[in-house]
Amino acid sequence: MPAMDFDKQLVMQTKITIQDIEPPIWRRILLPLDLNLAQLHEVIQAAFAWTDSHLHQFIIGGLVYGAPEFNEGFEHECTTFEATEVRLRDFNTYHLRDPSFVYEYDFGDSWIHLIEVENLIPHDEKLKHPLCIGGERHRPPEDVGGPHGYAEFLEAWHDKTHEEHRGYRTWAGRSFNPEKFDIDATNKLIRSALRKSRGGYRFRFES
Repeated sequence: MPAMDFDKQLVMQTKITIQDIEPPIWRRILLPLDLNLAQLHEVIQAAFAWTDSHLHQFIIGGLVYGAPEFNEGFEHECTTFEATEVRLRDFNTYHLRDPSFVYEYDFGDSWIHLIEVENLIPHDEKLKHPLCIGGERHRPPEDVGGPHGYAEFLEAWHDKTHEEHRGYRTWAGRSFNPEKFDIDATNKLIRSALRKSRGGYRFRFES
């Protein structure tokens, strides 16, 4: 089957979960196969309402994909391949024993997102993809200190007697609710992010 026909007939059903957090924070997203990894970065940022204020990378089959310009001036053990040059259709999920890969955001806090390829399903022309079809819980606040820091944050956030309770509530803002997930708002953010990214990384032409 030609690649273009394959792209149009099927979409990739994925479950994306932030690791080392309980209860889990996850999103189930239908992704078109012609989506490149830079666009997938924009989708993940929007799906979890991250602010894209830190570095990121994809790790797939032991290789690293992302924005190579961020490696300039630093010595790295491995090469970062250009994310816009790789599309989801380039990964043959049928022959993978473990059809999953990793997206890491913020190398300091190290938010590891496990992207599990659940299935390839028929494309529904009535739906606009990418499309979030499920999820649970709000993502952690930026710069909270990774999964361990978030666990400490939640302990103080829920305990009115905790010495850090008021400070954390003020820092996170009144609108923060760790259990909140709005699928309609999420899909609006995804559509907006893809439109603004123009088929690649938004920061390359907005900075």
